[in-house]
Amino acid sequence: MSEKTQETKKTMIEVFMGGAKKGFYIGVEQILPAMVLGYVIVQFLQLTGLVDVLGKIFGPVMGIFGLPGETIIVLISAFFAKAAGAATAANLYTQGLITAAQATILIMPSMLMGTLVGHYARIVLVADVNKKYRGLLLAVPIFDTIVGMLLMRIILTFMGLM
Repeated sequence: MSEKTQETKKTMIEVFMGGAKKGFYIGVEQILPAMVLGYVIVQFLQLTGLVDVLGKIFGPVMGIFGLPGETIIVLISAFFAKAAGAATAANLYTQGLITAAQATILIMPSMLMGTLVGHYARIVLVADVNKKYRGLLLAVPIFDTIVGMLLMRIILTFMGLM
């Protein structure tokens, strides 16, 4: 090996510590703010009584997935952060407002469209994706979520859990 290669080669510990440091900063700078925003929005909706209003409005739509209308707040919080969506679903479950099967269905939006706002802004807008594709790139995760929630309901129904 040349001297230059030896000088730039990092030990496994240095690589690990660099990755841990980078991961910590990503968590603090990107993930945590989105989770806090999602939590604040959900708390605002609950404190103002808007959850009940949204529950009545979205009841028929969420009923397609076997969910009460109030679970729309999981989708709203998942828009901002995957963890916020999952935490909202867990909170509804611990409050006894949804069943374990319904909470399982609600994992789909958290996984498939979670953090949509942030990802869209960072990837689509910053990368300056062609404007004719932007709507499609926003719609695909939402479509995937709808299909995922329907499939999960079918699977849980087939298993006798719904």
